[in-house]
Amino acid sequence: MKRGKILVVDDNAGIRGALKILLPSHFAEVELLASPSRLMTSLRDFRPEVVLLDMNFSAEVNTGNEGLFWLGEIRKAYPSVKVVLFTAYADVALAVEGMKRGAYDFLVKPWENEKLIEVLTGAYKAYISESGKDSRRRYSQGILPGEDSVAGQMFWGSSSAMASLKRVVDKVASTDATILITGENGTGKDVMANYIHSVSLRKGSPMVAVDLGAVTETLFESEMFGHVKGAFTDAVKDHTGKFEAASGGTLFLDEIANIPLGGQAKLLRILQNRTITRVGDTKSIPVDIRLICATNKNLEQMVSDGTFREDLFYRINTFNLHIPSLRERVEDIVPLAERFIAEFALKYHRQVTGLTEKASLLLTRLFWSGNIRQLRNVMEKAVILSDGPLLAPEAFEDEASSSGGMAASSGNLTSGLDVFTLEEAERQAVEAAMKKYGGNLSLVAKALDISRPTLYNKLKKYGL
Repeated sequence: MKRGKILVVDDNAGIRGALKILLPSHFAEVELLASPSRLMTSLRDFRPEVVLLDMNFSAEVNTGNEGLFWLGEIRKAYPSVKVVLFTAYADVALAVEGMKRGAYDFLVKPWENEKLIEVLTGAYKAYISESGKDSRRRYSQGILPGEDSVAGQMFWGSSSAMASLKRVVDKVASTDATILITGENGTGKDVMANYIHSVSLRKGSPMVAVDLGAVTETLFESEMFGHVKGAFTDAVKDHTGKFEAASGGTLFLDEIANIPLGGQAKLLRILQNRTITRVGDTKSIPVDIRLICATNKNLEQMVSDGTFREDLFYRINTFNLHIPSLRERVEDIVPLAERFIAEFALKYHRQVTGLTEKASLLLTRLFWSGNIRQLRNVMEKAVILSDGPLLAPEAFEDEASSSGGMAASSGNLTSGLDVFTLEEAERQAVEAAMKKYGGNLSLVAKALDISRPTLYNKLKKYGL
């Protein structure tokens, strides 16, 4: 028995004609639209479980932004509906962005019929699984399935540097001591702060996080200490500041180095007195907070330069917890990558289970200037674009070829392993593309994003 309603939105009449013949053999009902002008009306009246959405509808526009816009509209109005993006080779990067914004999957034109039916069927099953038997009643209620994400969990790994750090964290976390977390961008300073709060005596109270890099100097006092109605032109009602909101729990001040000197003096006074006064008020309000700060800057150097107050530095630096970069904990790179593979395979409905040996070796040789955050983003993209159960080195070509991508030190590698080269990665990528597209040089060149003459040269170079 055929099940499922599929809504196709594509401005190409030939594509609509082909799908009009193909899809009814596999699904109960199919509706096809030439433009998204009636998309929202069709969603309301036709009630599809899956939408196959083209990414471009205007002949003079080929950015894919139309598809992303309509994806957002569908997600807002009918969040349970599964959206599969229909894209050309040149728009794969945009399709990846679409999946990050909530698309179920994407298909590349020209498509393979079996693959198209497989993806649409998977999207329909995911809709039924997440919506349950009462899917029609829940259709427009905004009910979203939960996510089993590891993004916010602290990963200690097996490196000696992290083992030493954990010993200190375990000792100070249960106290009320003020902590300064330092480390490069992307090392997980916010995750560390959350972990400390979660194992502290204040874990039953709120943790309030503030990105001080996003708080302007003019709004600093209002955001941090609050204001009363009428304190300034836009103060139409009382506003509770971050200190007051965090009272009884933990206040996490990220990017502490970004506070201007005037704000530093005010912050120091609050930390000394443990009371705040809302802007426009005269009443002092006591606050009981555990303070955790974080920065990727050298505060000691800033003190020497006169851009950070020495007395504030000592006030916030009772304990300094420094998170090492990924370059200092190479043995943790592959386990972290595998955790992210598991997370994104679940999120994006991919059958990826791990890395090939050469891919693992390549990851340990990359510089990772963005640390764990960069690794997570790279693994997300690789999982989305995956074709098989194991991610091979070519899945990380962009990262390996980017400036500063490769770590120069081979001392991080276990002796005896074959050294993986970018040239080998390129050869494997070309060979895989030739196999995938049956030797069609035009399709191979498009897939690799190179010209046909460049492809000829590479085929000759690698004897393919």
